[in-house]
Amino acid sequence: MDATQKTKARFSACLVSLLLVTVQAAADEATQGLVGDVGAGAYYTGRIVRGVSDFTTVLPYGDFEYGRMFARVDTLGIKTLSMGDGYLELVGRISQDGFDTNTPGLLGLRKRETSIPLGVGTLQVTPVGGFMLNAFHDVRQSQGELYEAIYAAEFDLPQVSFYPLLGAEYQSSDYVRYYYGVSAQEAASSQYSLYQPAGSFNDFIGLIADIKLTDDYHLNGYVRRKWLGNGIEQSPIVNQRYLDTGYLSLSYRFK
Repeated sequence: MDATQKTKARFSACLVSLLLVTVQAAADEATQGLVGDVGAGAYYTGRIVRGVSDFTTVLPYGDFEYGRMFARVDTLGIKTLSMGDGYLELVGRISQDGFDTNTPGLLGLRKRETSIPLGVGTLQVTPVGGFMLNAFHDVRQSQGELYEAIYAAEFDLPQVSFYPLLGAEYQSSDYVRYYYGVSAQEAASSQYSLYQPAGSFNDFIGLIADIKLTDDYHLNGYVRRKWLGNGIEQSPIVNQRYLDTGYLSLSYRFK
């Protein structure tokens, strides 16, 4: 086992230990009940790869806590140890980064499978806003890492609250190469040249709107634009400089 494999093994063991320590606490606190929003939403994802179309899908929507367990739209997790103004969290991300290559422009390339990012993070809620830090490892095909840092402010009006977001992420070379690289075998069987990029830093801004329809029902909207780093933007199969995502959901608020 090389050094990288040993590090990943230790990381996995730490996650398992934290999970075991937290399970009982989560079960104890679950008696507090469900607090937050549950509903359904339409999710839009733009595409940056040649020949792959934008798409919209309808899925459940959740932004809630149940004891130490939580859902933050596309991030699920369990709070473990108290840390600062929040907790050390075990987190998983629901991703939609995979894509098929059965289009004329991508012939000769293998299908990219959707990632399953698991890791650790924290949400620090302070008087000046919320700070979120996450570190993920894709346990599926890419075996790459994703790191993100996000700041969220809050502005409240009588019927609507706005949450502007500012953030940055780093996608490791393994992750970027799997999704946007071109292997030697693919270069030989497609129209694209060999491309083996390094990791990529990506910046993004976003805005969440929480609109109160009644005391119990809320309309939630989100838009985000992410500017792609050189490792992704310079890929021969990428034809955009940015990635747009968003959602619109109707939810019931549990109190």
